[in-house]
Amino acid sequence: MSPEQRNVMREREKVRREQIKRETEAAVHDSGLHLSPQEQALFESRYIQERQRMEHALRQQIDAEREQELSALIQQLKKEFPSKQPAQSATKPSASPK
Repeated sequence: MSPEQRNVMREREKVRREQIKRETEAAVHDSGLHLSPQEQALFESRYIQERQRMEHALRQQIDAEREQELSALIQQLKKEFPSKQPAQSATKPSASPK
């Protein structure tokens, strides 16, 4: 990976972490809880952990649904676009007159 690509990856990761930090702080605020700094750190840690678990489960669910729908789509397209290969017939072709 080139240095430029590494910098882009680092920047994306930095932006992602900042977004998660903002969302975590919003979750603490939205909860209405008044937590000590230690409790807030624990809350944020659990929030991030559970969110990662939830997002992983959702990705798996979406991937499974995508596979099912893609399979159905391929079958539908097979019917719409029949193969150009000659079909194997069960009967012998008739002899052509000379």
